[in-house]
Amino acid sequence: MALTFGTGAEAADKKVTVAYQTDALPSSVAIASGEFQRATGYEIDFRKFNSGADIFAAIASGDVQVGYVGSSPFAAATSRGLDVKAFQLASISGTDEALVVRNGSGIEGLGDLKGKKLAAAPVSTDHYQLLALIKAQGLSEKDVQVFAIPQPEIVAAYNRGDLDGGFVWDPALTELKKGGKVLVTSREVAEKGAPTFSAWVAAGEFAKENPEFLKSFAGVVDKIYASFRQDPAAWGPDSENAKTLAQFLGGTAEQQAAALKNLTLLTPEEQASAQWLGGGADSGAAKILKDTATFLKEQGKVSRVLASYADFVTPTALALTN
Repeated sequence: MALTFGTGAEAADKKVTVAYQTDALPSSVAIASGEFQRATGYEIDFRKFNSGADIFAAIASGDVQVGYVGSSPFAAATSRGLDVKAFQLASISGTDEALVVRNGSGIEGLGDLKGKKLAAAPVSTDHYQLLALIKAQGLSEKDVQVFAIPQPEIVAAYNRGDLDGGFVWDPALTELKKGGKVLVTSREVAEKGAPTFSAWVAAGEFAKENPEFLKSFAGVVDKIYASFRQDPAAWGPDSENAKTLAQFLGGTAEQQAAALKNLTLLTPEEQASAQWLGGGADSGAAKILKDTATFLKEQGKVSRVLASYADFVTPTALALTN
């Protein structure tokens, strides 16, 4: 699915391809409405992807310049040498991602995972947290069968009874909950020592050459997030925003409104602080990337861990919007 909104002659020589996913985010309203194009003055080709791993592959090939990704595929891609920069955090570990177990699976608590079949999208934050959760229970992938498959395949296998559970985000999260229950949320796994985040990232060269685009892009997200925080009624199940999200991402307005409530969002000031993007090697985002890469190396998913991940996060776009 690709949506393109031109902005006339001013955008004729300013083109960019931006990758998004199906997560329920307030900013998706701006994708559907063309607000990003109007604010940046660029012609933007928005393309939908099923995973962050796929987005990083597209960035590496040059097909995509900006994308919405999770911290686990982010850590994997940068550990393998990809030059990208996170210029804005979309969300941090919340209840919008969770491990859902199927009714009749025999899983009543975390102590029941041994011998079960679980799934998550390949190299996603969910995959990372699922593996971390299993390890925290003193188990390994020999004790629990973990399938790394795309979310549409997870939903189909779960509904057939081939899986006992899946660590997913919406719309798969809503689908799995119809026949099961949430065992643990992303926020709870983060509190156990495996925090994650999702972010808007840009290819290194593009970020260097287009700082004003990143500033304007971040400004649109900031504006919409402020509306979401300050005017909840404008994002309720009967709102135009919820209806727009449903039309754009799928599902119903009620489902989209409910999913938005599960998000954990940060203000621009919080994101630009040393706690997240502004602290260099000691920033929260850089530390999460390094800790994630360390875990992925232990799991054999990447071959090396960099000394620092500070080069891959920047508060510049956010600082410029304040």
